Amino acid sequence: MILGSILNPINSSMLAVALIPIGVAFGAPPSETAWLVSGLYLATAVGQPVIGRLVDMYGPRLLYLLGTALVGIAGAMALFAPDLGLLIVSRVLLGFGTCAAYPASMFLLRSEAERTGMRNPGGVLALLSISNQVIAVVGPTFGGLLIGLGGWHLIFAVNVPLALACLVLGALRLPRRSTLRTQPGGGVDLPGMLSFAGMLTAFMLFLMEPGAGHLYLVGVAAVLGAAFAWWELRRPEPFIDLRVLRGNAALLATYGRQVLAFTTSYAFLYGFSQWLEESRELSPSQAGLLLLPLSVTAIIATAIASRNARVRGKLVIGAAVQVVGCVSMLSLHAASPVWLLVLIGGVLGISQGLIGLGNQNALYAQADPDRMGSSAGLLRTFMYIGALLAAAANAAFFRDGATTAGLHGLSVLLAVVAVLLLALTLADRSLRRVGTAER
Repeated sequence: MILGSILNPINSSMLAVALIPIGVAFGAPPSETAWLVSGLYLATAVGQPVIGRLVDMYGPRLLYLLGTALVGIAGAMALFAPDLGLLIVSRVLLGFGTCAAYPASMFLLRSEAERTGMRNPGGVLALLSISNQVIAVVGPTFGGLLIGLGGWHLIFAVNVPLALACLVLGALRLPRRSTLRTQPGGGVDLPGMLSFAGMLTAFMLFLMEPGAGHLYLVGVAAVLGAAFAWWELRRPEPFIDLRVLRGNAALLATYGRQVLAFTTSYAFLYGFSQWLEESRELSPSQAGLLLLPLSVTAIIATAIASRNARVRGKLVIGAAVQVVGCVSMLSLHAASPVWLLVLIGGVLGISQGLIGLGNQNALYAQADPDRMGSSAGLLRTFMYIGALLAAAANAAFFRDGATTAGLHGLSVLLAVVAVLLLALTLADRSLRRVGTAER
């Protein structure tokens, strides 16, 4: 479960220190290389709920094996990409391939909890969260080392051995469908998928190139969004069950927190990394090492917080710390001391660890057990919507390069987002009940 679920965060975070070298290799500005980020997240935003629902219907084994095989293929394809366009295509395939492992993991946890009677496997959930947090924040350091050893191609090549390991372990260890309680379904909702993907793509295209001349994209996104909602509310087995969301305000609030939290997390990860390389003139390896404190504090925060089942305190503290970290970025300039760079990364690591664990535990308590796979996939979808917004923000503020002025403008925006996250968390009274008793 852990090896499969880290495929997405490792591919997300390693790229943070590779965007500048890739841009130099292909002669592309940050506004174009940002599609390497957006392409993966558009694919995962659409693919997660689809594959999560398929996991509920057919069990985790087949989807896990197919997904990890696609990861290996996409990694090999990127090694020989002759231009930026084909590299973006490989990232899209990576996005779809990494969609299966997390909903499969949550499905297996729920199945095992029902089999053993352990209704709240908090230790396993914490381990799953810690592993994803570790990889997400160690990824830039690891990516920087790989680039230093053999260039940016190595951050794609690493997917081949990882995928092979997942295939072997999955084939040996994952239970077959006949041993699990799965849910019948009415097939894949292709119109829902297409309208959802079109809505996100149109909105993303506008965010990447905002202006009066592109306002028609907002209209396209609105029309496709309305069509998506109309279709999903009438379909017996929808792509995204909007009726469940409408009747579960607590779960909807968790998804909202996920969008806001990861808009900030990913915008910092990619924006700060590019600023370190371009304005601070550090190498990818050095930039990756400077992001290492992010991983250390995230691990410590997650490990300590996992000892208590209550989630509200985790989320409130995490949101408040995120506000402090975003405001602190306004003090950065090209000659800022290293200790300040390390401190800001460490502060934001605390918030990432607390919020990631808190939202995951909240979802486990709030979701319908019979739709745990699709609900977990949808949690990842909202995380990736946050990542898409982050990519658009970075492209907008770094249109002329990763300058200090652009970083300060980004910091103001992220501080506003973090304040909204804190307000939403404080207003959610349902969080007081999560973790107070076994579900």
